[in-house]
Amino acid sequence: MTEITLPIEGIDPIDFFGVNNSRFNFIKKNFPTLRMVSRGSSIKAEGSEGDIAMFKQKVDRMIDHIERNGKLTEDNIESIVHSDDAGHKIQKAKDTSDIIVHGNGGIMVRARTENQLLMVKESEKNDIVFAIGPAGTGKTYTAVALAVRALKEKNVKKIILTRPAVEAGESLGFLPGDLKEKIDPYLRPLYDALDDMIPADKLKYFMENRVIEVAPLAFMRGRTLDHSFILLDEAQNCTDMQLKMFLTRIGAASKCIITGDPTQIDLPPKIKSGLHTALRILKPIEGISTIHLNESDVVRHRLVKEIIKAYDKLNETRAIDEVTSHP
Repeated sequence: MTEITLPIEGIDPIDFFGVNNSRFNFIKKNFPTLRMVSRGSSIKAEGSEGDIAMFKQKVDRMIDHIERNGKLTEDNIESIVHSDDAGHKIQKAKDTSDIIVHGNGGIMVRARTENQLLMVKESEKNDIVFAIGPAGTGKTYTAVALAVRALKEKNVKKIILTRPAVEAGESLGFLPGDLKEKIDPYLRPLYDALDDMIPADKLKYFMENRVIEVAPLAFMRGRTLDHSFILLDEAQNCTDMQLKMFLTRIGAASKCIITGDPTQIDLPPKIKSGLHTALRILKPIEGISTIHLNESDVVRHRLVKEIIKAYDKLNETRAIDEVTSHP
């Protein structure tokens, strides 16, 4: 048996242990093979050499998470305990190179995973970046943060955020309300991200003066977008013609990020997604990069990662069934 005492340094111990040791007790439940007690601002743990080494690694990551995000939830603990550390490391919290932009209330919007950090680096090197991956991997949020940073640093004059409003067939005519009321539900995730990063009064000014535009994809037709940071979200719901139209809007001194999840296509059954085509035919072009995010990048509720895995397994089973049923 191996025994170790781990100091909880650099953070308020109550952020780690919780009120009346509530969070520490949850940590203990996640390490049933270890015996441990909390003593002041340290933990004394006893167990096998391998389990102790793993426990130390996980505790370091929990402390790092608190330094980065200011809090540690039970979902965070479970995510850290069950994650693969080898594929999930980015800079320590004291290294500020993963900070994308400073948001409201002093929050620091960071690249929180390897692939999010890669997304940032590729956007700095390339004018067009495809960020492909399942729900909850931070594609849209990271892209909006990059757009806000570019505007704050005066690298661009405008931000254009757009989505295809496929649920309304792009016509939107049958929905109640004026045009803004019709399209806002489809654009709400983009507004939510902006709300985190720009003070309300400044955001209102930017929107009123068209420094920041949030609009459905159909509104991009016929425009040339110069000196802009452009985000096309939910690109899996674009047809070939829509994606071609969008990509040919990009003007001088502009950057673009296209996000999409090929497993969540909402187009009518007989209409093919243009995202697959774009990824295939644009891959050889210099200045265009593609980043693939996966379940290890999920930063939502811990169950989202398991849900993605379950559906991936279902899709694999269906693909095998199709092959075997059509020899």
